[in-house]
Amino acid sequence: MSRKHILHMLTPLAHMSPFDVNMALDAGFDAVVPYVGVGPGEVTGLVQDAIFSRPPDAGIDTGIFIGGKDVSLALDMFDAARKAMVPPFQVSVFADPAGSFTTAAAMVAKVEKALEKKFERGLKDTSIAVFGATGVVGFCTAVIAAKEGAKVTIIGHDGVERVQKVADEIKARFGAGVEAEDGSTEAKKTALAENAEVILTAAKAGVQVISKAQLSAAGKLLIASDVNAVPPAGIEGLAVNANSDPLEGTKAVGIGPLAVGNVKYKVEFGLFKRMIEAEKTVTFDFQDAFSFAREIAK
Repeated sequence: MSRKHILHMLTPLAHMSPFDVNMALDAGFDAVVPYVGVGPGEVTGLVQDAIFSRPPDAGIDTGIFIGGKDVSLALDMFDAARKAMVPPFQVSVFADPAGSFTTAAAMVAKVEKALEKKFERGLKDTSIAVFGATGVVGFCTAVIAAKEGAKVTIIGHDGVERVQKVADEIKARFGAGVEAEDGSTEAKKTALAENAEVILTAAKAGVQVISKAQLSAAGKLLIASDVNAVPPAGIEGLAVNANSDPLEGTKAVGIGPLAVGNVKYKVEFGLFKRMIEAEKTVTFDFQDAFSFAREIAK
C-alpha cells in the first residue's frame, strides 16, 4: 500500500507561513496540515498523536515542521518534538522559524564561499559585524558564524541592552561567544564598520542600515551582504542580484538578497525533499541547513 506523505506544521503564531506551506507542497508532500497558536507544552501531545496513528514503518512518511518567529522558542519546540518520540514510533522533524534557519544558513554559506574564492580564507578568525541581530535571521546568522570560529559582533540599532541579551542567550544556549555593541548613531555604525571584514545586514525590510559613506570608511571590508530585497536596500548601493560582485566605492564584494535567497530556497525545498525521500526518520535544525547550504553555495 502506498502511504501519503503527511506534514504537520506547528506554529505559536496565529497563522502558518504561506511561504512554508507552498514550499512543502511543491517539494512533494501530499498533505500539509497547519496547527496555529501551539505552545511548547502542546508539542508532545500533537507529535504523539501523529506517531501512534500510523505503524512504525510509516514514520518516514510523517513529518513535523516547526515555524514561528522566535528562534529560541522554535528550538524548544524542536527539542520537545524529538523527546516525544517513543521508538520504534518516530517521525521526522524540521525547524525553520520565519525561514530564519535556511536564510541564515544561505547567507553564511555564500559569504564563506566568497571568502574562499576571492580572498583564499575561511570564516575562522574573520571579523563579522551583524546588523539586525535581534531579529530571527540576524540571530541565527550570528550563531552559525560564531560556531564556525568567526569573530562576531552583533549591533543594536537602539543601543546595546537588547543585543547584549541576545549575546548572553547565544553563549548560554550554544556555547558560542559574540560581542554586543551599540549602533544607535551613524557615527557608532561607522566606527563598527571600520573594524569589520564582513558586514551582514538582516534588519527589517525596507530599512537602510549602512550608507555608501560608511562602506567607503570600512577599509578592512572584504564582503558585504544583505537579506532585504525591499527598497531601499539595507546596504546602500548593493544590487539585489549582486553575487560576489565588486561593491562600488570599496575594495570589497557584495552579495545581494536574491543571491542569498536563491540558496535559501534550494535549502528549504531540499530539506523538505530529504524528509520525503529519507529511508529513516531525520531531524533538521539550523546546523543541518548550514551543512546543506555549504553543499550548494557557489
